[in-house]
Amino acid sequence: MPTYNKLVRDLIPEIIYQDGKNPITKVLSNEEYLKEVERKMHEELAEYLEAKNNVDKLEELADLLELLHAAAIIHGISPEKLEKLRAKKSEERGGFAERIYLVEVLDN
Repeated sequence: MPTYNKLVRDLIPEIIYQDGKNPITKVLSNEEYLKEVERKMHEELAEYLEAKNNVDKLEELADLLELLHAAAIIHGISPEKLEKLRAKKSEERGGFAERIYLVEVLDN
């Protein structure tokens, strides 16, 4: 049987049971959990970058968003408060919708 040693979504063990297999799991400490959430973010970002079509890219973005929500909770705020923080920063500094690419800043 394969060894995975990675963070998985909460329902994955049940899905494995329903498939007639027996998953071996453990609950991570807070420190381990943060480390694994960050590792999983890297994994999902790599999968997003490698995705070949919009459907697959959106699936990976959904995974990243789920991990961002988990990270927000780890750092003491709800996903809703994280969204408020994002909106505040967007209001104060703008978003990325205008596709502005800063090349250089010249002194006057």
